[in-house]
Amino acid sequence: MSFTSDEVNFLVYRYLQESGFHHSAYTFGIESHISQSNINGALVPPAALLNILQKGLQYTEAEITIGEDGTETRLTESLSLIDAVTPDIVAARQNAHNAQKQAIKAEPGSGSEQNGVDGTTCSAASAGGGAATPSAPENMDVDQSIEIPANKATVLRGHESEVFICAWNPSTDLLASGSGDSTARIWDMSDNPATTPNQLVLRHCIQKGGAEVPSNKDVTSLDWNCDGNLLATGSYDGYARIWTTDGTLASTLGQHKGPIFALKWNKRGNYILSAGVDKTTIIWDAASGQCTQQFSFHSAPALDVDWQTNQSFASCSTDQCIHVCRLNIDKPIKSFQGHTNEVNAIKWDPQGQLLASCSDDMTLKIWSMKQDTCVHDLQAHSKEIYTIKWSPTGPGTANPNMNLILASASFDSTVRLWDVERGVCIHTLTKHTEPVYSVAFSPDGKFLASGSFDKCVHIWSTQTGGLVHSYKGTGGIFEVCWNSRGTKVGASASDGSVFVLDLRKL
Repeated sequence: MSFTSDEVNFLVYRYLQESGFHHSAYTFGIESHISQSNINGALVPPAALLNILQKGLQYTEAEITIGEDGTETRLTESLSLIDAVTPDIVAARQNAHNAQKQAIKAEPGSGSEQNGVDGTTCSAASAGGGAATPSAPENMDVDQSIEIPANKATVLRGHESEVFICAWNPSTDLLASGSGDSTARIWDMSDNPATTPNQLVLRHCIQKGGAEVPSNKDVTSLDWNCDGNLLATGSYDGYARIWTTDGTLASTLGQHKGPIFALKWNKRGNYILSAGVDKTTIIWDAASGQCTQQFSFHSAPALDVDWQTNQSFASCSTDQCIHVCRLNIDKPIKSFQGHTNEVNAIKWDPQGQLLASCSDDMTLKIWSMKQDTCVHDLQAHSKEIYTIKWSPTGPGTANPNMNLILASASFDSTVRLWDVERGVCIHTLTKHTEPVYSVAFSPDGKFLASGSFDKCVHIWSTQTGGLVHSYKGTGGIFEVCWNSRGTKVGASASDGSVFVLDLRKL
């Protein structure tokens, strides 16, 4: 078995994507000409690079343990990756095993019960005053009353690659999902227990040689308009698209030069906003599909955008800057600087007064249009913060009697809930064991869903910080979302699965 350089490059590219380093993946993909490799990403299973490395290590271990006479000597410890790719280490281990074997053979009356090769002598030593026997790991399983039973989960199969995103229609129980297989799908999750959920496949195609062919590029973002009759998608192929609920392609928006990382409808539903690797953000006229205005103020890829009003928005970038722009104004109306690494996500609070940002610098910051420096610099996470969400609560919302809360999800495996008025962390949610990619508040603000690469979706009480429900899927969770009634949670995963948890009567 051998690999071409194109195949190795693609495995590294896919590993970077799966690990959340989307911008590094993009840069690596450009420099290694991934798009010209003719490798169908849909055929590459999740975690392919790690699986191949693991099998290679196992093969190398097996190779070392075979003696010159063809018999096997048991390894007392596993190889590390560094060991396996360092020839002198491998040779030294092989020599040591052979020498050990010869010594055992030479020892008169030697037997496994005396010589310790089977570990008996070693275990007796550690039972005394030597190295302590490792204690059993803490049982992280949630109790039966918290664990969501299988009959309350509907697993949706169809995608052929990772499912990066999912979003509920605001009016009906249609769940949209977007994947690395260059499709988005719309799943009908209306209550009809007698039938399998219907799925519409939205194939993202490009013109090539006068024909439409699959783009073979990831669908990176999707968003429903306020009425729920149109779905917008953004793709690594550089196009945004508008679809109807029956899966018909209504418009193709082509002005970006490279992948689109984020895309949002404004509340009125007349404009779509997108952010691209080409360092620009674009406001599109949804009715005509034309570019209304393109903003070129970032000096590096734009990673996220969020509307403040129907005509003004904020954008953030790997250039560490945040700009607030308004339609028909040719310069930012406000710029915020303070992060010391790329800014991954930004979100306006429900009133459009405060802007939250999170970064690879491990901080999240709160900004106000009334001042240049941040209102709060919140430092508690120990690794990169991937995303943030505001609760749908506080003055002027449908839940005015509940305090406004900000949730942050980090690669340190924790979620934190923040009282932004006081600038303090009120709860740290610690049940996840791998990076947390997504958080979402229930419509009433009483619960928070979180999804992690530990394959778990947890539902928490925002009042107490306690774990209320938990479900373990079959792949790392990229996105979680609530339906408009707060009765169902959707989630999308790295193994191509999408699932829906029915929280009624739990």
